Amino acid sequence: MALLLRSFVRAPTTFSSCTGCLQTFKSHSLTSVRNFHQFKTYTSKQLNLALRPAQVSLLRKSTNVAAAQLSARSQKIVGSWLVGCAGMCFGAVILGGVTRLTESGLSMVDWKLIKDMKPPQSQAEWEEEFETYKQYPEYKYMASHKEMTLSDFKFIFYMEWGHRMWGRATGMVFLLPALYFLRKGWVSKALKPRLAVYAGLLGFQGFLGWYMVKSGLQDKPDPSDVPRVSQYRLAAHLGSAFLLYTLFLWQGLTHLLTPVKLQEVKSIARLRGMAHGVMTAVFITALSGAFVAGLDAGLTYNSYPKMADRWIPDDLWAFAPKWKNIFENPTTVQFNHRHLAESTVALIGGFWFLARKAPLHPRARLAVNLLLGMAFGQAALGITTLLTYVPTPVAATHQSGSLVLLSLAVWVAHELRRLPK
Repeated sequence: MALLLRSFVRAPTTFSSCTGCLQTFKSHSLTSVRNFHQFKTYTSKQLNLALRPAQVSLLRKSTNVAAAQLSARSQKIVGSWLVGCAGMCFGAVILGGVTRLTESGLSMVDWKLIKDMKPPQSQAEWEEEFETYKQYPEYKYMASHKEMTLSDFKFIFYMEWGHRMWGRATGMVFLLPALYFLRKGWVSKALKPRLAVYAGLLGFQGFLGWYMVKSGLQDKPDPSDVPRVSQYRLAAHLGSAFLLYTLFLWQGLTHLLTPVKLQEVKSIARLRGMAHGVMTAVFITALSGAFVAGLDAGLTYNSYPKMADRWIPDDLWAFAPKWKNIFENPTTVQFNHRHLAESTVALIGGFWFLARKAPLHPRARLAVNLLLGMAFGQAALGITTLLTYVPTPVAATHQSGSLVLLSLAVWVAHELRRLPK
């Protein structure tokens, strides 16, 4: 019968079989079947009778193995795509940080989803765009200190334009493959609602970007105030990007890494809880950096470990009401970021110390060791940024270091997660 089936695949219009195979169809005396419709008249029950039990088992096993291989391959592809989306978020954060450090974020003063995708082409278009920019607070403030040429404007314009285009490319890198994978049936039932959440966060992130820029285009009460975006909106924009990055990375690791079940002992349970605490501490510390960037607080006190030869500066609580100091006083914002960073490094050090004797898988132990090394590296970058008065290359590296540290914290927590029974 197997010969009969193979013959049919090679020549579907006519095929022959041995008499022994066809003897099982006692109600028929055919020695050949000349078309597919005749072949279909044999019911599935008759075909099962025609095949020996061992042949049926082998066919079913082969089908299951092929399906498992296809499923594993599709999951790897989906996982690689999700990690790629995380990489796009990483790039958006770094490019956004450089845009902020070069004071380029307010150069595009309107928001047109399609028209913005094409920068000015001719000299007349550039001059028209420059004249529009001159009507807003940033140009008026900068013009009172130094002259800005059209060439200077082109630089900051292209920085902001590149950031916006990267954000839209991130949306396409997510959306188009997501539709394809859904059509192919490669998206599991559990992943479908998560994809909807990711899509919503991407759209919300774009809205937050424009909402943030809008705050910097408004006239300040005091003409001497430096035009800048709201530090609250900047923190929301950055925090949303970090959240989206974390979700993409976690789900991508779930698809790509072979799960390793750890021993259910007290030391592992303790580390599992601490891992989420470390991840939260890294996230909050990075978010506090958004307030430092939004207020240019890194230029307030450029000494370490003391602030102007004092452990606690005099103007720490200069604003009233006092809660405003936490978010609006540059001194307090820098003070908080310093000590949050120090506390996070201490927490990671304690976590590493407790993990030394725990029965960890080699991959998990590697993640823990890398986390400790990056924590000290990130702290060194932060101190260097402070002592060198926030140069753009060092500050951008420091910001990217926060994402690397968060990535390692996510990896550690993912390795220690509790697996379903």
